[in-house]
Amino acid sequence: MKFKKLIRFLLALAMCFSIAGCGATSSKKTTIEIISYKQEAATYFEQVAKEFNATHSNIELKISSPNDAVTVMKTRFIREDYPDMIGIGGDATFSEFVDAGILADVSDYAGLKKVKKSYLTMLDQLEYVPTKGTYGVPYVANAAGVLYSKKIFKKYGYKVPQTWNDLMALCKQMKKDGVLPFYFGFKDTWTTLAPWNALAVSLAPATITQSVNEGKTTFTKSYSELADKMKALLQYGEKEVAAYGYNDACTAFAKGQSAMYTIGSYAIPQILSSNPKMDIGSFVMPANNDASKNNLNSGIDLMFGVTKACKHKKEAYEVLDFLLKKQNLQKYINAQRALPCVTGQFTLPKQFSDMNPWIQSGQMVDFQDHHYPASMGCDALIQSYVLSGNKQAFLKKWDQDWKRYNRDIIRKVQDYNKTHKS
Repeated sequence: MKFKKLIRFLLALAMCFSIAGCGATSSKKTTIEIISYKQEAATYFEQVAKEFNATHSNIELKISSPNDAVTVMKTRFIREDYPDMIGIGGDATFSEFVDAGILADVSDYAGLKKVKKSYLTMLDQLEYVPTKGTYGVPYVANAAGVLYSKKIFKKYGYKVPQTWNDLMALCKQMKKDGVLPFYFGFKDTWTTLAPWNALAVSLAPATITQSVNEGKTTFTKSYSELADKMKALLQYGEKEVAAYGYNDACTAFAKGQSAMYTIGSYAIPQILSSNPKMDIGSFVMPANNDASKNNLNSGIDLMFGVTKACKHKKEAYEVLDFLLKKQNLQKYINAQRALPCVTGQFTLPKQFSDMNPWIQSGQMVDFQDHHYPASMGCDALIQSYVLSGNKQAFLKKWDQDWKRYNRDIIRKVQDYNKTHKS
């Protein structure tokens, strides 16, 4: 009798395990892991993951934003421990990952139809050689030009300049009025790239780096006017410009110590942390005297890529759909003062109002430094030049260093062109 009871118990136990383990869910959740380089948006992504997981029974979303995230990504790639997705900027890192075959082609993702064409073009231009497919989904962009204090402009009756001559005349008038035109903060070398990029998008071709790699031109030819105007700005900045860094410049501008600040929209949260009530405007850098030729410097600040190693592309796309939902994207825009890379009726930060014509028309060009290799130290080159350098020597060194730090890419581009002449 006891033996029969034991048999019945074992049979019942076996049936219990066969029906998803007696109380366990019948279908195991698929985990989608994202590593994002946007540490400043970590709180936002923690909330997004929480909301996603509360509304999706089939997927568990995990998002991390570690220090030095790109290094973390590369280390994991070497170990072949790939996350399902990554969040990176539209810069040379993206170029490297596409070239290394790390990212999957997401051309079949339906959400790409919402992405503005200008940002998809930027992704294509970042590829070292033309690669069939699309390897990222642009999420948000930033805009860089000139931030200005609306309070100071209103007090003195200054108008937003539309041309280079307008800007120079405005700076001269400000000096007469005892107003410091600009704060730069060039102690941190990377800050030199902000005005450099804002000028370059209107003074040099968007494809200049590709043309140089192909042997069609040089930076000496293409960057001459850019170098002149970069140095011309410096005479209207703070004394001992290399003594003050990014944080110093943000604080000084927030306190009204300068009327303008040549930095991107990414600095607005930092400035407002020092002066929450500051009324900040931003305008396109008027690099040309023909206003119609002045472009908005806007690049992809955050895009998502799916790794080739991801075994659950369908679920990854479901995560992308959630991230691109209007209410979620609007929260990011509000928190980070960003521009959406997708079409739709979004409420943009008021600081972008002067740039709206360029945003709406799509007259935007990517940051030149998104194509520069980090190893070359272009920011340090620019800093050295604006502080004490000779233009011809600066441009000659730029061309020499470019060949040195990009020799493998140059060879790849030229070999590609030889085999694709048609």
